[in-house]
Amino acid sequence: MQYRRLGHAGLRLSALSVGSWVTYHNQVDAKSAAEMMAAAYDAGVNFFDNAEVYAGGRSEEIMGAALAQLGWPRLNYVVSSKYFWGLDRAGDAVNRKDTLNRKSRRRAVDGSLKRLGLEPLDLIYCHRADPHTPIDETVRAMSDLIVQGKALYWGTSEWSADEIRAAWMVADRHGWHRPVVEQPQYHLFHRKRVEHEYARLYDDIGLGLTTWSPLASGLLTGKYRAGVPAGSRGAMDNMAFLRDGLTDAAKNAAVAQLEPVAAELGGSVAQLAIAWAASNPRVSSVITGASRLAQLHDNLGALALIEKMTPEVKARIEAVTASLAG
Repeated sequence: MQYRRLGHAGLRLSALSVGSWVTYHNQVDAKSAAEMMAAAYDAGVNFFDNAEVYAGGRSEEIMGAALAQLGWPRLNYVVSSKYFWGLDRAGDAVNRKDTLNRKSRRRAVDGSLKRLGLEPLDLIYCHRADPHTPIDETVRAMSDLIVQGKALYWGTSEWSADEIRAAWMVADRHGWHRPVVEQPQYHLFHRKRVEHEYARLYDDIGLGLTTWSPLASGLLTGKYRAGVPAGSRGAMDNMAFLRDGLTDAAKNAAVAQLEPVAAELGGSVAQLAIAWAASNPRVSSVITGASRLAQLHDNLGALALIEKMTPEVKARIEAVTASLAG
């Protein structure tokens, strides 16, 4: 396993990590989660990503139960969670949903600590930007959570470059804890934000990246070339919004063209896609997801392909995917 610094921070993360979005509770119970987390840990994975909103808090409960069962030394692993959407969204839900105000942040993080059975959390993220809360209030609230010992580092997820820079500058001006990481979507068909919009932030403020959806929700596995298979993410009722993208004819044709490239390197298209994302030196860790142990092992097989991502291989991949990338 490769380990990489989280931007300019001293924390080091495994190049491949494990996330719980969609899978935990919906497809993976506590027993299976513990089994897969143990296999990942044995392979060198030290970073496990979660979010308050995943499965309405149950994802954190499952990961927390697995961590308690596994009993690893606390310094050996990193756990993150993310906040914005809220859990109690019924009715008017003022100050309970879609906000990063101070009142909601403290309560949300306290809930995660209880569900995960941890204190502190290693990383906490603002899951989206909040245009209705002043940036200085959000930054101060996140910094204070670190001062209070509830978290060690904080960052953002799916924020614009301007929003990240504004948050960093507010923190720097006041001597508060600055954001150190962004968690964006990044895969062969979704690249512009990571490769262009954030370009100056890596050196200017030392931004680290923990990227999500390296397989484009499964599109880059090739499983959707003949439609939406039963039992897949695209077949889930709460994932219906993904179906048009997963069955996009041009992108599925591109996936088919990547198969011989992957085969020449001794891997699958899925492993090729994960290795491609991990080969970006700006990426601290690529968050992968799995609903089965075999799928986890397949994802981890991408490690062998990272060093094979030569300029020539990348050029071949680029020729197939660049025109379809957003």
